[in-house]
Amino acid sequence: MPPPSDTVKVAIQWPGAFPKLMEIDQKKPLSAIIKEVSDGWSIIQNHEDLALQYAEGSGFYITEKNRNEIKNGAILRLTSSPTHTAQKLHERVQSSSMDVKLEALKDLAKSSRDITFAQEFINLDGIYLLTQMVESGTDKYQKLQKIMKLCFGDMLSYTLTAFVELMDHGIVSWDTFSVAFIKKIASFVNKSGMDTSILQRSLAILESMVLNSHDLYQKVAQEISIGQLIPHLQGTDQEIQTYAIAVINALFLKAPDVARQHYIEDRIDILDFPLSEMANILTQKQLRSIILTHVIRSQTAINNEMAHQLYVLQVLNFNLLEDRMMTKMDPQDQAQRDIIFELRRIAFDVEPDQNNLGGSIEKRKSMYTRDYKKLGFTNNVNPALDFTHTPPGMLALDNMLYFAKHHQDAYIRIVLENSSREDKHECPFGRSSIELTKMLCEILKVGELPSETCNDFHPMFFTHDRSFVEFFCICIQLLNKTWKEMRATSEDFNKVMQVVKEQIMRALTNKPSSLDQFKSRLQNLSYTEILKIRQSERMNQEDFQSRPILELKEKIQPEILELIKQQRLNRLVEGTCFRKLNSRRRQDKFWYCRLSPNHKVLHYGDLEESPQGEVPHDNLQDKCK
Repeated sequence: MPPPSDTVKVAIQWPGAFPKLMEIDQKKPLSAIIKEVSDGWSIIQNHEDLALQYAEGSGFYITEKNRNEIKNGAILRLTSSPTHTAQKLHERVQSSSMDVKLEALKDLAKSSRDITFAQEFINLDGIYLLTQMVESGTDKYQKLQKIMKLCFGDMLSYTLTAFVELMDHGIVSWDTFSVAFIKKIASFVNKSGMDTSILQRSLAILESMVLNSHDLYQKVAQEISIGQLIPHLQGTDQEIQTYAIAVINALFLKAPDVARQHYIEDRIDILDFPLSEMANILTQKQLRSIILTHVIRSQTAINNEMAHQLYVLQVLNFNLLEDRMMTKMDPQDQAQRDIIFELRRIAFDVEPDQNNLGGSIEKRKSMYTRDYKKLGFTNNVNPALDFTHTPPGMLALDNMLYFAKHHQDAYIRIVLENSSREDKHECPFGRSSIELTKMLCEILKVGELPSETCNDFHPMFFTHDRSFVEFFCICIQLLNKTWKEMRATSEDFNKVMQVVKEQIMRALTNKPSSLDQFKSRLQNLSYTEILKIRQSERMNQEDFQSRPILELKEKIQPEILELIKQQRLNRLVEGTCFRKLNSRRRQDKFWYCRLSPNHKVLHYGDLEESPQGEVPHDNLQDKCK
């Protein structure tokens, strides 16, 4: 007969004693259970100074809040209470003995993951103690570093780890830290040859400071420069590279709008530029090429966390376009109108002086209207009105001007080709460019904040300083090509745009490594090929929906489902290993889980390293039904 739902069967350990098997009544106060257990072992220590914690796995304390998470078969340990443990560790980390201090910091780094312990240690001003150790400790033990370098490095690593774990609970505000502490953390990042674990923790702390405090953003940005982060990107440790890009992303995300759009003159060495100007610097060739060469094209396969950070970087970079995308054109602004005049001049080789040569005003207006019609604007008389809708706003005009100047032959060919066609078959360059820009912004989600779980980055967008507008230049030529292949008329405009979107989406699916590769992929996705793909997909769908297929499916479905069930159960029994992610999306320990042979219990537990083969059920400490 199964035990009542409010009773769990557990094993409880105590050092030097034989473990006890007992049933815990979940309705009974935890203090009473602890007293009962301690009395059973005749423990002299006051039961109020004792607590229960998991003996394996997380090692977290059992509290009234989390006691319902105890599972049948759990192994618990009777140990010192979080308050008592926090007091002891608080004393030991201040010991004059290096060995005692090192061991205490190691225990503190592990215990700080538990919010119950963390709260008690923080109540003792533990955070302040750690920051003081970081600020003064490096100076205090400077002389010892030469003879005890390994010990010193471990001490600092454990100190920073404990600090990160304690702050991750969100109990203490990040705004409370001094400039001296920030400078010290930044110095660990700026110093060459720093221990990997210290560098990781320091970068993680800087990232959290920027993300959680506007004031600290300013202070961190003043302490870190591009040149100091580049060596970490050029290294071979992908985890360090990931932390470095995470810091860049954090500073980029929190940068004021003015800083994002600030223009950096060529004579300024960007290596010395503060990260407060990070948003603009990301568009510069040097940093982009370093990320492309040493991260994206490195020999090391990109893991999920790095892919996520590259995705965030990509999104934030594209979001720089949002301001132009949401800016309407002012028809009265002469500078903006001059851009349209420039488009006309390049297309029809009209010199500015010729615009003012003789002829009546009506004749000149007629000439302008004719040329604007050839350029494919909807408003032939005043094309500025075409750019008053947002999105895409002025971004569309920016793209058109770039295409006209940097791909001039293609631009002139498209305009002249369409101006010589019959009216009903011309592909309107102006209207197409505006709608295409809007479509590309939707595809790339310009203006949206990065997702916390997505890692969908495209390597090709890291291969060019002006990747978005070059992307546009490829796609506008695709649109013109597809228009001709479809022999479209003005009534088919929306249909053509749908086909072009499908071509772009299918080409992006393969994650081209460069814009040229993307262009080559589009060459193989002609309108005819799209029709074949659609037909094939439709036929496959129709084949599977035919009556004989449906009857056969109904007949064999039970057998297939049973086979699938058995295969899944076999895979669950075999088990697998996962990489755990902590609250900062950093890879932590390994976690293994497998189903019992009777299919009734899931066995799981933490592992220090990736296992070779299956892990026996007995080695997995936790289980649940």
